[in-house]
Amino acid sequence: MSPYRLAAYGALGLPLAMAMMPIYMISPKYYGENLGLNLVSLGAILFLTRLLDTAQDPFLGRIVDVFQTKRFGWPIITAMASALLALSFVLLFSPPDWPELGLMAWLACCLIALYAAHSLLSICYVTWGTRLSDEPLVRSRVVAWREGLGLLGVVCASVLPVALVEHYGAAAGYRIFAYGFSATLFVALAITLVWTPRPLDRVIVASAGWRAALAHRPVRRVFQFFLLNAIAVAVPATLVLFFIGDIVQRPQEAGLFLGLYFLAGLFALPLWVALADRIGKRWAWLAGSALAAIALLGASAVGEGDVMLYGVVCLAAGAALGSDLALPTAMLADVIPVEQRHNTGLYVGIWVLIGKLALAIAAGVTLPLLGWFDYQPGVPATAAPLLYLYVGFPIVLKAVAAVVLFRSSAPSSDGR
Repeated sequence: MSPYRLAAYGALGLPLAMAMMPIYMISPKYYGENLGLNLVSLGAILFLTRLLDTAQDPFLGRIVDVFQTKRFGWPIITAMASALLALSFVLLFSPPDWPELGLMAWLACCLIALYAAHSLLSICYVTWGTRLSDEPLVRSRVVAWREGLGLLGVVCASVLPVALVEHYGAAAGYRIFAYGFSATLFVALAITLVWTPRPLDRVIVASAGWRAALAHRPVRRVFQFFLLNAIAVAVPATLVLFFIGDIVQRPQEAGLFLGLYFLAGLFALPLWVALADRIGKRWAWLAGSALAAIALLGASAVGEGDVMLYGVVCLAAGAALGSDLALPTAMLADVIPVEQRHNTGLYVGIWVLIGKLALAIAAGVTLPLLGWFDYQPGVPATAAPLLYLYVGFPIVLKAVAAVVLFRSSAPSSDGR
């Protein structure tokens, strides 16, 4: 597949990833610090809306599998999901001046709509990429283009809101960013729809479902591994802005740190793909996780004003992120049985469900724990629990994920 076709497919990954960081990282801080919601309530809303959302993902995957057989099915489903995503994103960062209870309801409704739209579009998009080729090496490159442009979107989401908030204030800055995101989404959608090849045709088998999808043991192992690894990645993502504000105590440098992190991931991503081609996806992921653990241990030495040291930590952690983005999804594509390739949307739906559950657990566990141990955002003297969760919890989860992955009796299709 030519590079420009791969780039056209990857284009939609930019706004999809661009939405992720504001939803999962900026909105908790915005609603907690700027709008005054307490951390326990905020964590509960994030957790419960995620739980409400997770049950729909396999169903959405089946919808995607059916729509692929319809004329103009792909454009219709992606356009509908994109419109809802753009609207709910703008509303999330345009909250009314309501009391706390009303504001909690507004946040919950916006998140439910966002999650539904983002899930449907993501499942459709990832399924599309998984069906572009049956060649394992081509699948790795499809994922690399998608995640690489996604990282570029995350860099934009890291830098632009900080700059806009500094210039216009929190309320206006986030609202301007929301409108810019919506415009970017529709441009990228048009590029992907016009220049990307349509997925390989598959025949839908009506009897396929959960049992058929999970009957294959290597698939179950990859799902278990992904849950643990996704939580390990989500915990620092949930806490990073608090860490920058109260451990490093340089909130004005948040855009710099996040930019370093995601740019390092962007430039390292093709290196992880190349390494996976040589030693196998599982071993390449393990090397990336070892680098992530070293970076987190380095973060434990960071203190007030250690901008240079934390910048190095961000570079190392970002480089490790590339392995988490490029390899697990390709591992799933490798272990889906040949006789179940027609139901890829169902597998991707389960995959997205697991990713959401990981994010819900990260927010629903860490934020209430911080509140329980009397951490107060903006009060560095109370930040000791933040440091322990930010550094220790992900390392433990990565270790358990490695055990689960390497216990699998069936190797991936690259034989390693």
